[in-house]
Amino acid sequence: MTTRPRILVRPPSGQLEDGELTHLERQPVDAALARTQWDAYRAAFTAHGWEVQQIEAAEDQPDGVFVEDVVVMVDDAAILTSPGADSRRGEVESMARALEALREQGEPITVHQITAPGTLEGGDVLKVGSTVYVGRSSRTNDEGIAQLTAIVEPLGRTVVTVPLTMALHLKTAVTALPDGTVIGYEPIVDDPSIFPRFLAVPEAEGTAVVVLDETTVLLSAHAPQTAELLRARGLTVVTTPVTEFEKLEGCVTCLSVRLR
Repeated sequence: MTTRPRILVRPPSGQLEDGELTHLERQPVDAALARTQWDAYRAAFTAHGWEVQQIEAAEDQPDGVFVEDVVVMVDDAAILTSPGADSRRGEVESMARALEALREQGEPITVHQITAPGTLEGGDVLKVGSTVYVGRSSRTNDEGIAQLTAIVEPLGRTVVTVPLTMALHLKTAVTALPDGTVIGYEPIVDDPSIFPRFLAVPEAEGTAVVVLDETTVLLSAHAPQTAELLRARGLTVVTTPVTEFEKLEGCVTCLSVRLR
């Protein structure tokens, strides 16, 4: 029996517009539109055979919708992070409850925790095959990377630290295609030579893709040139609007966590 891939998502808070900003100027956020876009995002996964599991809302956590930042999945290891932004640390507790509920349902996961003084946010973690690239950013420090390394190296992963000074998270700057090619918007990538195969994309909103299957990726609808570039490489590109989350330095990767 084939097991469907599954993601965790959390609905956007009504306080979304108060989320943290590091590299962008604050813009008005339309909460109703954000919810509509979030619903469309979930629908894109279900349409491609994914199981979408919603965890409890966090109305008092403006950035809570960006669930990727508070847990990193490597095989059956669920690694609760230690956010570098003080305002985001409250998100970890509710994610811990969600993981415990999954364990009680029979999900074979082992829970780990990054602890202070280490900081780590999941948006800084990019897995490509057996390599785990980790952005050394304003949100993720050396101690956090060391703790992550101690957890994932016994699982057969190699951790590579990536300097990051021009983007919020590593996956703001780069993500990976199904064949392992890393794509990114060069003006915000500190050192593209770190990646064995790197493809520059023409739009800042085109850096983030979610792999839906071996020939299909999910991309922001705000990156039409990148969509054409990826289609020319033989990929099927599914687009969805995420403008309200992009205003807060979010993207299609940070709105979900893949469990399997």
